[in-house]
Amino acid sequence: MLHQLEENFGNVFEKPLIEEIADSGKYLRIPEGEKIIEIGQYIKGMPLLLSGAIKILREDDDGDELLLYYLERGDTCSMTMACCLGDTQSEIRAIAETDVELVLVPVRKMGEWISSYRSWRNFVFDSYHNRLNELLATVDGIAFKNMDERLVGYLKEKARITNSKVILSTHQEIAYDLHSSRVVISRLLKKLEVMGKIKLNRNQIELFDI
Repeated sequence: MLHQLEENFGNVFEKPLIEEIADSGKYLRIPEGEKIIEIGQYIKGMPLLLSGAIKILREDDDGDELLLYYLERGDTCSMTMACCLGDTQSEIRAIAETDVELVLVPVRKMGEWISSYRSWRNFVFDSYHNRLNELLATVDGIAFKNMDERLVGYLKEKARITNSKVILSTHQEIAYDLHSSRVVISRLLKKLEVMGKIKLNRNQIELFDI
């Protein structure tokens, strides 16, 4: 675990802090599709992502989901930090988009390191800033973009996150992420296929010109 921490965070944290994270953190491997954090759950640790990707979702009163943003290698979740430090229930759901490796930092250490390590303090503030910008981008997409634009953006980001031109998702799963209906998503995907930008297969979408 120490080697992975140095590889992923060596340019962010000083060596003594990385050693403390290795000593007090808990290493976890989480398979693709597994739920990591549930809405309403009390969170006892903050994840530092070593590999893979995690998608962060919100849920409305009807139980419909909306994709907020992805976490990638070297990231953490600012919402998780806020819940840990405030001992409040989670307002987001986190699901492994790919196979994930992470280190779970215990809450008792988070506040301690903010005062003792400038690099940790800067990392926390930068993470809040980055996640806020991603949330604003999501809000802008909902407010100002048509669903076809949002869908294209979603497919591009999904391909980037998974490093694959083949998206292994059903139309219903995409509809959940974009807070839309399966009928609308299927219609727009068919339109993209007719335009030669994608090819639709069973439970997968191959990207060509997006």
